[in-house]
Amino acid sequence: MHPMMTIAVRAARAAGTVITRAYAQMDKVKVEAKGQNDYVTSVDKEAEQAIIYNIHKAYPDHRIVAEESGETHGESDEYLWIIDPLDGTTNFVQGIPHFAVSIALQVKGKTEVAVVYDPLRDELFSATRGQGAQMNGFRIRVPQNNELAGGIVATGFPFKARQHTDTYMTLLGEMFSHAADMRRAGSAALDLVYTAAGRLDGYFELCLKPWDIAAGELIAREAGAMVTDINGGHNYMKSGHIVAGGPKVTQAMLKAMRPHLSEALKLS
Repeated sequence: MHPMMTIAVRAARAAGTVITRAYAQMDKVKVEAKGQNDYVTSVDKEAEQAIIYNIHKAYPDHRIVAEESGETHGESDEYLWIIDPLDGTTNFVQGIPHFAVSIALQVKGKTEVAVVYDPLRDELFSATRGQGAQMNGFRIRVPQNNELAGGIVATGFPFKARQHTDTYMTLLGEMFSHAADMRRAGSAALDLVYTAAGRLDGYFELCLKPWDIAAGELIAREAGAMVTDINGGHNYMKSGHIVAGGPKVTQAMLKAMRPHLSEALKLS
């Protein structure tokens, strides 16, 4: 195992312990609104600190970008950890058992190590660049479906960027007209790794942050998925607009969406 994967797994499991313990005592969890339709809990912060502690214990000079605390500065210009301690906070707050820890390591700007951990199901998805993707140690691959028809496509509503609502609803309708059914479960990280594992055939979402997708996109790519931005390019980490699935399914999704993209999305 890649030595930094060992640390990523250790950090993810430490955060998972914090989350599962709190999930069993929800009456003690403090919830704050950090923006419209955007929440943070005391558990997000505690889980994030557990991840940062484990990373900096092993690699004190590495930089970290975390959802809640922002960038933690280290001396290294080569190593950057991108973490989301609780992807699916709204689900957690509502008691919906669908959320995950997401940890990615970039080396010189390329994602090399990724872990997405679902602590309630004890499912750990991981990937090292060039070495494939796994779930709990077993290899996972995207299904090689040739058509979007008959497939299950996951998505997420752009609730933090409602200026795209009309365009998004058009895209959603277009996807629904081609696929067998749609899913909106509330965790981008899990949507991506479920696509990697073949539980979903495709996935698209708009206006995400790097910590939402940094780990999941590597796991999906290492499982054989085609991951692009909404225009079919590779700008999804910057734009936040992402499309993923088996190569032919992703191409079909992009083709279906292309006529309905707003100018704002085309340029982002």
